Amino acid sequence: MNEDLRAKIESAVVTAIVMVLLFLLTWYIYIDVVVPEEEEGIEVSFGDSDTGGGVQEGLLAASAQPVPTTAPPAPSTPSDNDLLTQEDESAAALRQEQEKKRKEKEKALEEERRKKKEQEAREKAEREAKEKALAEKRAKEQAAVDKANQLGALFGDTDSPEGGNGSDRESASSGTKGNPIGHGSSGGNSWSLDGRGLRGELPKPSNNFKQEGTVRVAITVDKEGNVISARAIGGTVSDETTKQLAVKAARMAKFTDTDRPDKQMGTITYTFKFK
Repeated sequence: MNEDLRAKIESAVVTAIVMVLLFLLTWYIYIDVVVPEEEEGIEVSFGDSDTGGGVQEGLLAASAQPVPTTAPPAPSTPSDNDLLTQEDESAAALRQEQEKKRKEKEKALEEERRKKKEQEAREKAEREAKEKALAEKRAKEQAAVDKANQLGALFGDTDSPEGGNGSDRESASSGTKGNPIGHGSSGGNSWSLDGRGLRGELPKPSNNFKQEGTVRVAITVDKEGNVISARAIGGTVSDETTKQLAVKAARMAKFTDTDRPDKQMGTITYTFKFK
């Protein structure tokens, strides 16, 4: 009887131990398994199925998902290449501006040179025209002087203190028109003026001359017989001071008047001798 009881007790203990081990094993496995949470909601039937599922439900769920939006691009920082490009464009613009200013300056200088050449050409033409006119005037004066000298050599000069021949003396004393010969001498000096006579005597130069010889002076006489211009044109004297003494004396000479409206040209020849 004791052996049967002891066997039952051992069997019960072994059974209890096995059950405890099985419980512990089952508990360990249950803890490690993650059970997903079910979504709560109400199924809606769209007619395709009595259970509320189907294609339409999937499309609705897909359309209900939020559409991802594209974020705006972040502002880009200029790179070194962009900065180099900007610097190259600025340098090119600066070079173009400098080149434009240089061309404008060259154009202005060229225009100034052109105007200067035109001005020089005009001045040269005017100067040549004046020189030509002066040369022609001097040639006419010289021709008149040569003509007067030829007439004087043809008819001869006298040493009369009153100057000229008898007709000249009469015209000088009476103040009427001179004789048609229009030449004579006075005090060792001679004069030649076509159609006129000398009033009084030829003015004598100062004695402060420095050279002996002759000085021929071209004179221009107005209608009343006054000498309005005189200049030395020849002779044997080269001293300028002596020439100016002759010119100064010639300007004080007086001749008879005339009916001619124009001015007349003639000559006075002064002789300088040391006493």
